[in-house]
Amino acid sequence: MKRIKLIIESLSPLAIGKEKPGGSISEVEKYIPGSVIRGAVAKQILSCYPELKTQNLDITPKNGENNDFQKLFLDDSPAIFHNAYPAVAKGTDGYEKIEDIPIKVLPATAVSSKANPGFITYDKHGVFDTLIDSFCAQQFNHPYDPSSLKALEEKIDPRVEAFSCFYSRKQEKNQEKNKNIYYIYRTHAVTSRLLTRTGINRRRATVAEDILYSIEVLNEQFQIKKDDGNNSWENYIYSSDIIMYDNELSRKLTNFINNKQNIFRIGASKSRGLGKVKIKAQLDKPNNTVKQRIKDFNSKLQERFQNWSNVFTKVTNNPFENECKFFTINLHSEAVLIENWQRTTVISKSMLKQFTGIEDESLELHVAYSSYDYRSGWNSAWGLMKDVELVTNKGAVYLFSTEDIKSWYDALFKLELTGVGERNSEGFGQIEICNEFHLVFRENPA
Repeated sequence: MKRIKLIIESLSPLAIGKEKPGGSISEVEKYIPGSVIRGAVAKQILSCYPELKTQNLDITPKNGENNDFQKLFLDDSPAIFHNAYPAVAKGTDGYEKIEDIPIKVLPATAVSSKANPGFITYDKHGVFDTLIDSFCAQQFNHPYDPSSLKALEEKIDPRVEAFSCFYSRKQEKNQEKNKNIYYIYRTHAVTSRLLTRTGINRRRATVAEDILYSIEVLNEQFQIKKDDGNNSWENYIYSSDIIMYDNELSRKLTNFINNKQNIFRIGASKSRGLGKVKIKAQLDKPNNTVKQRIKDFNSKLQERFQNWSNVFTKVTNNPFENECKFFTINLHSEAVLIENWQRTTVISKSMLKQFTGIEDESLELHVAYSSYDYRSGWNSAWGLMKDVELVTNKGAVYLFSTEDIKSWYDALFKLELTGVGERNSEGFGQIEICNEFHLVFRENPA
């Protein structure tokens, strides 16, 4: 299995609508969905067919045989196009482009001060995670109501609320103590604006009466400060992946994207000058760190459980009696989840067994943090609206335990690449096992 890393640079405003049923306003997405990237690549392959045939990338059916185009988009195991998230980080010293660090989604269990929310790098009160401490409090039958320690120090409202964003984690070394390593967390976001347009009378080729509309678009550039004090403009970039099963076909697709990197158009209103992007592709092999992340998570969970037991000696349920090991599933994109032919927002243990093919009787789901929304869209190939889907929002967290964790390592790594639920090839169902932000606690917020 191969991964193609994509860096998408915006050269003009992007009109990527977020369709909501029953509404009259189409909001713009703050990222590029995998379905949009998938459609753009498919369209360019089809439009370049005569040239591609000489490059051994055959895209036309031949007597029912599978060809490259069918393997990419129509096969039982097609290429999986992940969402592209903003790769421009905001830190204390301004904006910075990030191409070599993964951009992730904060878990739904992350909270920040209501009075001054945000990562500490912005002189805010910080962000921390509540999953492990709330789980421990539940085992001791004790209520858990977190608060901001920094807000308490400043003698202001210490209450916290859910905090969500795209983020990246940068490793730094303490200059005073060279052996100490710490992490800087930075928010990733892209700004938007409204473009006002008028309708055209086709008969007279003039502005039509009573037709005035606005399109919300993602900005193509952001402003940064140089060392000399002057300001300059840089193009926004987005980071994404394509997961493929065919190694030879992944090489062909990488070459095609790099050779045609300036011809791609994404989103709506392309005929009006919007949606122009430049895409760079790099082929690499996914790195399996699932085992280490699970070990780090369980080590910290046992440490926190011991801290709680030092204060509350009477435990109603000891989760470590049967040598259970825990792991989380974190949604990094919206997911279309179906169980027993019905929509759901929870990954149950029976669903997880079905996704991985592992029959583990000791598997248990302990807690689930999730919410839902609706998604639709436009299918350019069919010229029709897509079905309205009930989706589980990105950031959802599911905590599982098992007595046989060794049999899950490889299956969970594969699940990270392929995703969960329906429509994985369009970017739905991206997951991560044991997001590192679960190890950020109240006394040391990020």
